[in-house]
Amino acid sequence: MITGSHSRENFEISTPDLNAGNVAMEGWLTLDAARRLFTASGKDYDRPKAAAVRPDFQPVALGAKATFNVDNLLRPVASKNVVALLPGTDPKLRDEYVIYTAHWDHLGRDNRLPGDQIFNGALDNASGVAQVIELARAFTELPADQRPKRSLVFLFVTAEEKGLLGSRYYASSDPLYPLTRTLANINIDGSNMFGPKSDMATIGFGASTIDDIGIAVAAAQGREMKPEARPENGSYYRSDHFEFAKVGVPSYYPKNGRTFIGQPADFADKNINDYIANRYHKVTDEVQPDWTFEGAAQDTVFLLQVGWRIANGDTWPEWKPGNEFKAKRDAMMKAAGK
Repeated sequence: MITGSHSRENFEISTPDLNAGNVAMEGWLTLDAARRLFTASGKDYDRPKAAAVRPDFQPVALGAKATFNVDNLLRPVASKNVVALLPGTDPKLRDEYVIYTAHWDHLGRDNRLPGDQIFNGALDNASGVAQVIELARAFTELPADQRPKRSLVFLFVTAEEKGLLGSRYYASSDPLYPLTRTLANINIDGSNMFGPKSDMATIGFGASTIDDIGIAVAAAQGREMKPEARPENGSYYRSDHFEFAKVGVPSYYPKNGRTFIGQPADFADKNINDYIANRYHKVTDEVQPDWTFEGAAQDTVFLLQVGWRIANGDTWPEWKPGNEFKAKRDAMMKAAGK
């Protein structure tokens, strides 16, 4: 049996047919069960798995049948994205937008647990929400002649933990501001609460020209920008920026580096491993006594500078050649006559 943060009640965006057109059943198979299924169907599991990494891969029909009896209890749940706009100062550019995102939800409550049942989500992602609020405050308090030429959108999305639903709704169903006039999405999902660092990492490093801006801003802070340490985890496809990337908007997801200033070389690994083991997606993700907020402040300055440069830039961010989302952006802009 597979269990995890999605093993409780799940959600989906409601459709006009009340989701009756969805796949009849969705679920997980363990690797061993998948291999047995392929073998029973006369198929070699390893061959299509290897082929699945190619862009021309087509689904493989197993010719197998299964019968399930599932009892579902359906209920409507209303939730909200929260948005604020800081208009740009340039009359010719203020109808163009840079969007900061952070998800405000977590996993709610688990009544099956003894004692504390509330998932506060302090690091994931109240910390990111706090950074976006601070970014909005900082931009607003800039002197009028230093504010960005283009408009800034501060978007707090819901239901990230249930499948990026809030960001999907905004990007795919109901964008408040046209995507053809949206230059970029900058996403914050978790903050560095353990001290300043001499480096940073970019999830999906090399995806767009925003990376070049990030490298330059990090260098101005005396920091080195590096690719993510574990790309095999697929993190670029697991947070809200992904929904913007899917519709073509260049999307940027910077994260913590691994070199803490004045700390032992293994300090990052100890903190990461402790968090994953003891607090990630658990009720114990609460504010900790050893949080310093210095690293979060350092990263917030970085995020402000990246957004400011995009919002004042002479050119729009672009997906780099060969990127999987480039064709979508190119088609979107061509249809808009840009």
